[in-house]
Amino acid sequence: AAFMTGRYFQRLGLEWAVWYQAPGEGLPPEESSLASMLKNAGYQTALSGKWHLGYEDGWRPNQHGFDRFFGCLGGNVNYFEYYDKTGTHDVFLNDKPFHPKGYMTDLTADYAVQFIEEMKEGPFFLFAAFNAPHFPFQGPEDEHSEFTWNKGTREGHYIPMVESLDQAVGRIVEAIDTAGLSDNTLIVFTSDNGGEKLARNAPLRGLKGSIWEGGIRVPAIARWVETIEASSVSDIPIQTIDWSATFMNLAKGEAPDDRPLDGKNLMPILQGEQAQTMRPLFFRRALDPHRSRVVEQRAVRLGKWKYLDTPTGERYLFNLETDIAEQNNLIDEDPQLAAGMSRLLDQWEAD
Repeated sequence: AAFMTGRYFQRLGLEWAVWYQAPGEGLPPEESSLASMLKNAGYQTALSGKWHLGYEDGWRPNQHGFDRFFGCLGGNVNYFEYYDKTGTHDVFLNDKPFHPKGYMTDLTADYAVQFIEEMKEGPFFLFAAFNAPHFPFQGPEDEHSEFTWNKGTREGHYIPMVESLDQAVGRIVEAIDTAGLSDNTLIVFTSDNGGEKLARNAPLRGLKGSIWEGGIRVPAIARWVETIEASSVSDIPIQTIDWSATFMNLAKGEAPDDRPLDGKNLMPILQGEQAQTMRPLFFRRALDPHRSRVVEQRAVRLGKWKYLDTPTGERYLFNLETDIAEQNNLIDEDPQLAAGMSRLLDQWEAD
């Protein structure tokens, strides 16, 4: 939701993932999506993979600016038989149920590559939102294996899923190169959260579902031949919503006046023109009505500093430059800094 709007998802009332087949959850029809804003700027748009922003008529990808859609409306499906946890078939081609054959990761790449091959002559926005390596844990060779939703092993399931994902992403990059679009296409690879139980987040603390670094620090790789210097690295903290703002800037798109973007254009950073800034980045994990085990947390990142607290009174201050694992709580050493960062969170929540 944050990526699709360029805004903090809390502004939309979305504090947790859309539940299976749940009505009235997701990206409401009145919201402007990144796809619709880019479409208005003259771009052809496609989503291949998971949507996870609403099942109902008016809430689906084709009604939120995507000219083309292949994938699932929910958050995950059986990778070979395409049903969700409720047993409902959940793979669509545009607005109609679709029954392909193959492994979901490969099918997502197939559709993405096909779209690229058909878009050589005009500007396009492709969102390839892979299911992998989200559960169910099924590798490309597991079609006839015993199936369970949440069980699996790292070696037997998770690693093959990630290797398959790597190959699928490689096919998309290769399609861009083959089409002769490398100099005119920005490719971004990133994720929506840190790894869960079968992943290894070391040395980061925590997993998906928390706002420790293991839950929120994700890969971010950008490739634009002749525009971004190869192998360059930046340690400036950014958020997913900044990618949305960057794409909008490049496309000369416009957001509605009553829904300004929270993200910032990253091109100066990507081109090495901007030094470290002290822009605060905000995070909040609210209680989830679907999962009682979730711990409520909120955090703010300010340069190298991260402050985190909970409603029960736990307070933490970390220097991520020297303590990426969040093991050394400095809350008592600099209470003034912690108090200032707590006020930033209060102001953000009030806004």
